[in-house]
Amino acid sequence: MPVRHSRLALFVVSGFLWGCKGDTPPPPPPIRVAAAADLTLAFEQLGKAFEQQTGKHVTFSFGSTGLLAQQVREGAPFDVFAAANVSFIDDVVSAGACDGATKTPYARGRIAIWTKRDRVAAPHAIRDLAERRFTRIAIANPAHAPYGQAAKEALQKAGLWAAVGPRLVLAENVRQTLQFAETGNVEAAIVALSLVVNDKNNDWLLVDESMHRPIDQALVVCAKGPSRAAAVSFAHFVGAPQGRKVMQSFGFLLPGETLARRQ
Repeated sequence: MPVRHSRLALFVVSGFLWGCKGDTPPPPPPIRVAAAADLTLAFEQLGKAFEQQTGKHVTFSFGSTGLLAQQVREGAPFDVFAAANVSFIDDVVSAGACDGATKTPYARGRIAIWTKRDRVAAPHAIRDLAERRFTRIAIANPAHAPYGQAAKEALQKAGLWAAVGPRLVLAENVRQTLQFAETGNVEAAIVALSLVVNDKNNDWLLVDESMHRPIDQALVVCAKGPSRAAAVSFAHFVGAPQGRKVMQSFGFLLPGETLARRQ
């Protein structure tokens, strides 16, 4: 009899625990962020800091701003869209895909010429890209990548567009542009400063801001319903002191910050 009572008690307790487990609510879904490729390194670090501070998990989809904007307009389930050019934010807001009241400038980007140290002598100025040692030069596709458009404008202003045009290799986004140079498929790449500013093992040359239109970047909240509050909290974190510190560490200029003040 004692054995039967013990088994009955174990069954009752197990059933109680199972019932309690079934009543435990599932974890909240992650905050889904569509982000321009220039943000890859900065947002990965920023996302970890946000999760440590809030306990909320963030997942990122990095890519060309233009292609991401198209996905957002077509209803892709992103909670936040961080673009490399504010005009794409205006596009998704006009399409009714995101909330225009949450549109927030968060950074101004810069472009740089990156070269692999053991492959080719680094340029001293953008005009050096006309030299024959740069047989292939990568830029992001100007048709849908803001950093590619800035690279094109800089080459045009330097009077190099016709000379280097036949040698250009177009990447889908600015992160892929850098990968083309890292793997040795091109001799130089015009990329986002944020992707190379902390690279101590290779060479990069900052392109003067006057060579292209400003790369003013903004984000917007697209989430509706229960996930909106979490999306808003991440958007606010980007502009909060801890988020601004991360962005500065990757070479971004921030709203209210001038280049002269940074220098």
